[in-house]
Amino acid sequence: MTSRFSGFPVEAFEFYDALTAENTKAWWAAHKAEYDALVRTPMVDLLAELEDEFGTGHVFRPYRDVRFAKDKTPYKDHQGGFVGAEDSIGWYVQVSRSGLMVAGGWYAAEGKQLQRYRDAVDSPVVVGLERALRVATKAGLELGGDVMKTRPRGVPDDHPHLGLLRHRTLTVERHHGIEPWMSTRTALSRVRREWRAMAPLVDWLVDHVGPADDGIPPEPR
Repeated sequence: MTSRFSGFPVEAFEFYDALTAENTKAWWAAHKAEYDALVRTPMVDLLAELEDEFGTGHVFRPYRDVRFAKDKTPYKDHQGGFVGAEDSIGWYVQVSRSGLMVAGGWYAAEGKQLQRYRDAVDSPVVVGLERALRVATKAGLELGGDVMKTRPRGVPDDHPHLGLLRHRTLTVERHHGIEPWMSTRTALSRVRREWRAMAPLVDWLVDHVGPADDGIPPEPR
């Protein structure tokens, strides 16, 4: 059973500072209890308090997949939590040595998602996306995602929504440096407020980008 979220203690950020200096299995084994108490448990509690409004959260494993990586350090330098709304679409929160990151949107193009996204941007429903992005940026969130340097094939360089069409994924995020409020329940209020500001974007993406398979009809022209 989870407990009431009381914030991320300053020692959580110090934990990742120390891990960065000595990212080894021996160090992790000696400090695993600190990870559980200072990082994982607060993240579980935070997601539990947000569940009624956003859905069931998932706390990511701390271990890196190093099978095909040049960097063989075994542990992630951050702890992420995610609430999924659709394939590769949802809300995200992260703790690291640099502070707290709050993010959300569409983070990976799977199956037919990219084509659906481009079809939607090239249709009247794009006004809903523009409106959702205005809500997010007004709340202090920054636009992110994987963006092409050129433009999709067949799209003219004077297309009115070229900037959006260049996106292969679309996210919004905000980075908070380490602040005293992070070790209090204010952290819950901040994450909730910023996730709410992302909700129109997440809803639009669920409706118009949809699942990885061919589960939604094409956009009307």
